[in-house]
Amino acid sequence: MDLELRDKIVLVTGGAKGIGEGIVRQLAAEGAVPVIIGRNENDNLKLINELHAKKLHAFQFKAELSKPEEVEQVVQAVAAKFGRIDGLVNNAGVNDSVGLESGNYTAFIDSLHKNLIHYYLMAHHCLPYLKNSKGSIVNIGSKVADTGQGGTSAYAASNGGRNALTREWAVELLPAGIRVNAVIVAECYTPLYQQWITSLPDADTKLAATLRKIPLGNRMTESAEIANAVVFLLSERSSHTTGQLIYVDGGYVHLDRAVTGV
Repeated sequence: MDLELRDKIVLVTGGAKGIGEGIVRQLAAEGAVPVIIGRNENDNLKLINELHAKKLHAFQFKAELSKPEEVEQVVQAVAAKFGRIDGLVNNAGVNDSVGLESGNYTAFIDSLHKNLIHYYLMAHHCLPYLKNSKGSIVNIGSKVADTGQGGTSAYAASNGGRNALTREWAVELLPAGIRVNAVIVAECYTPLYQQWITSLPDADTKLAATLRKIPLGNRMTESAEIANAVVFLLSERSSHTTGQLIYVDGGYVHLDRAVTGV
């Protein structure tokens, strides 16, 4: 299916690794022009150079998204280079350990900047350009907003905020014809997930137990599967879909645990 994304300028925050990398790769494969927004220029360029070697279009801009002034600057830099913005994927974030007992005010606020506030700021600064293009926004969220996790209050609050903003923006932007949706991730094997699982005392046992709880195939979701959903939602093939939280999780959140035998 042609998703009609050729030459569309799509910003992807945190697009150099993990889920963001998968999204960038799929956008490039569809003929779009993904623009990585990330703080590590070396990571950004590594992926960009690989895509360029395959004759695919992609660009990058370095920005520390926890700094509001850099968010505004990078959006203006993208707009100055390309003259338009057709889509935004808010993806960057980190599942940190700012808990109720372990955290404090400063750590909590810092985590909100890393995980939520730049979602708002990116959308705010992209909005004039998205209005011109009647573009689309996709927010990446986490099951933690629904299930909790323990020991990660700020990340959970951020993901609850991402879900709420998705539906709020879908309402606010109806007159502009801008669609806003979210893709919710549960257990997806990324470098950050691997780093976390290998830090546990009995990593193999923990991983096997997690896989048993994923109803569809007892396996992790792949970043490419997240990317496929995101790219579809960005495209006009999903032209009457807005305000939706799409769970790409093998049934992890909503299917009865009885089906897994756990």
